[in-house]
Amino acid sequence: MPIVSIKELLDAGIHFGHKSAKWNPKMAPYIYAKRNKMHILDVRATVKGIIQAYRFIEQAVASGETVLFVGTKKQSKITIEREALRCGMHFIVERWLGGTFTNLHTIRSRIDRLIELEELEASGDINNFSKKMISTYRRERMKIFRNLNGVRNMEKLPGLIVVVDPSFEHIAVAEARKCGIPVVALIDTDSDPDKVDIVIPGNDDAMNSIDIVIQKLADAVILGKDKRGNEQAMKKEGKTDIAPAPKATPEETKPTEEKPEENKETVKSE
Repeated sequence: MPIVSIKELLDAGIHFGHKSAKWNPKMAPYIYAKRNKMHILDVRATVKGIIQAYRFIEQAVASGETVLFVGTKKQSKITIEREALRCGMHFIVERWLGGTFTNLHTIRSRIDRLIELEELEASGDINNFSKKMISTYRRERMKIFRNLNGVRNMEKLPGLIVVVDPSFEHIAVAEARKCGIPVVALIDTDSDPDKVDIVIPGNDDAMNSIDIVIQKLADAVILGKDKRGNEQAMKKEGKTDIAPAPKATPEETKPTEEKPEENKETVKSE
C-alpha cells in the first residue's frame, strides 16, 4: 500500500497555495500553475516530499532518535498535539520559547520547576501556604505546563523537527539549523525552502491539509518504533548478528526522480 496518494492529497486541498503576489520565488520548482491570482502547488512534488520525510523519520526513529513536532498557529495546534501523543513524541503547540534548543539546560530547569509544583499540589503541601501564594504557584504551574508540557520528557536535543509553516515558526527553524537538527516542513508558496532540509510543499493553513501530512509522519514514527523494538527483541534473544538501523540523512531518503510531465506549466518570476 502506498504511503500517500495524489487523490487523498487533492481531496485535502493541499495543492492550494497563497496569492501569487505573496509568493517566494524560491518555491517556483514546487508550483504547478497560477489560477485566479493564486498559485497551485505541484502535488507530485508533495508526494515526493512526504515519501522522503516518511523514510527519513522511520529510519531516524529506528536508530533511536526522537522527533519534535512544532505547530503553534491556530490551524495546526490540535493536529500536532494529537498526532505527537499518538506516536509518543515531543510537541510544542503554544509559543516557542527562545533557547529551547540553544539553551536546553534552562528549559530543563523550568520543567524541573513544573514537576516540583505538581508534586506540591499532589501531596497537598500547597495548602500550607497562604491563599495568595497558592494562587501564585498555580498560575506559575499552569504557565509552564502550557508552554513546556509537550517537551517535559525531552532530555536531549531531538534527532529532527517537523514544522508546519517554517515562516511562522522561524525561530524554531533558526535554532534547529544552528544546532544541526534536520528540519522537515509542510511549506507553502510564501516561504523559503532553502531553510528546510526536507520540503513538503503544500497548503499550511488548511486543517485538512495539515492533518493528512502530520498523520503520515506520525505513522512513520510508529513504524520506526516498531522496527527498533523488533531489533532490540532479537538482540535479547541472542541474535547478536543483527545490525543496528543506520542513521539516515535527508539526502539519502529522496525518492527516485521522475521526468516531469510535458504539459506542466512553467512558473516564471513575476
